[in-house]
Amino acid sequence: MAKQSNGSQVASDMIEDGAPEPCPASATDNLSEHHKNYLLERHGTVDLDPLPTMDPADPLNWPKWKKKSNLWIVSFLAFMATFTATSIIPAFLDIATDLGVTIQDASYLTSAHIALVGVAPLFWRPLSKRFGRRPVFVGSTLLALVCNLGCAKSYSYGAMMACRVLGAFFISPAMALGSAVVTETFFSHERAQNMGIWTLMLTVGVPIGPLVFGPVVTHIGYRWSYWILASLNGFQVLLYSLFGPETLYHGGDPSSEISAFKTQYLSVRRIDPTPFTMFELFRPLRLFLSVQVSATSMGYAVVFLFASILCSVEIPSLLQQKFRLSAEQLGFQFAGIIIGSVLGEILVGRAANWWRLYMTRKLSHSPSKESRLWISYLGYVLSCLGIVVFLVFIPEAPEADWTVTPIVGTGIAAFGNQIVGTVLTTYAVDVHREDSASVGVFVNIVRSLVGFIGPFWFPPVFDNVGTAPSAGIFCAIIFGVGILPTILVHCFVKRKGVGSCL
Repeated sequence: MAKQSNGSQVASDMIEDGAPEPCPASATDNLSEHHKNYLLERHGTVDLDPLPTMDPADPLNWPKWKKKSNLWIVSFLAFMATFTATSIIPAFLDIATDLGVTIQDASYLTSAHIALVGVAPLFWRPLSKRFGRRPVFVGSTLLALVCNLGCAKSYSYGAMMACRVLGAFFISPAMALGSAVVTETFFSHERAQNMGIWTLMLTVGVPIGPLVFGPVVTHIGYRWSYWILASLNGFQVLLYSLFGPETLYHGGDPSSEISAFKTQYLSVRRIDPTPFTMFELFRPLRLFLSVQVSATSMGYAVVFLFASILCSVEIPSLLQQKFRLSAEQLGFQFAGIIIGSVLGEILVGRAANWWRLYMTRKLSHSPSKESRLWISYLGYVLSCLGIVVFLVFIPEAPEADWTVTPIVGTGIAAFGNQIVGTVLTTYAVDVHREDSASVGVFVNIVRSLVGFIGPFWFPPVFDNVGTAPSAGIFCAIIFGVGILPTILVHCFVKRKGVGSCL
């Protein structure tokens, strides 16, 4: 039996007691008694969106522990993409000295990585659609391992850049396909909370990279950063090979648990026989025509740019020389971003639950998808506040007299960034749930390309305007590109019937 879903059902967050919102009667009336009994025995209810089949291989029918463990493994894969990108930030000076280039040239090893992990999923999405998520995740991570070994053995700038670019290409799939895994595995009332886990791991990879590898660079040398990254890739290959089941479901034998195990872990085959086309590579770019997706993706991208990328890549230039920090001490400056991101994810999960419950009780029915956007405004405000604290207090601090205030600012900004990222990404997926992989690819492209461009113009802004005044410019950009379009989507899209032009 094919998986059924209700296209008109409003996608929703988990409410406080964890109970799913019911599907309309028309979605369940056509179920056979046998199917209803199966759902009742497996899930305790038939009010599920989407409705699962009677096949144990259907990811919607997996036990919660299996869904969660797979999500964390995939999120760990996504984490490694941003973690690898920023891991060499404490080593820019060492790399420049070793390879005979400038520090700015060394920083391009990170910038190029950020750009590639943004566009590479255009290739991985159609490949994973044909052969499944599991072969793509395992194979690409294994090739990323080889590239990190190549970086460790590179003794010229060109060779190291080539290995970094290839490594970014191979480590990128989970950055975009994680949203598809969440959609394929969890019901609508579980989606926002679990999308937040994937988003959190993407975000914290940025600051954890320099935090971890600061001491590595100081005590055993920057080349060990690449050896460690390769070892982590090897661990990921083993972990996902053993415990990462296939989530792309195309039917199976509902009566056989053995068949379900083979489908999830042992089968490497072409799932979708549809021929490849060049157009399919660029299909996610059509989402530019979707007002909801393009507006919210840009909103998330600019907040990520200033609240995550800015605070991460500019910490070395703004704090290291001013406070006379070693590479190890520099790594500790990223703790604020990590703490803020984790606390932000805890808050957004609880806030989404409370808000959904409140709106459902107030309206006596499920609120619209756009209702979730209310929570994003809190994230926007906190992001701007954190950026102001970070940039305003740096020039006021005395030379060589370290102060924690700028780090508190990065924590506040990261707190807001996590709220915005979770809310807007989940909303974008809800709008086009039928093609969640394309949504993930599109959001990733916009976020990564905007993040790639930023580090090139941050220094000129600081030089020409000043560190503290630049905070006003950045907040104005967040308002114009992020907050205002989100308000327009929130207030007018549903009311005017505007939206996807696809």
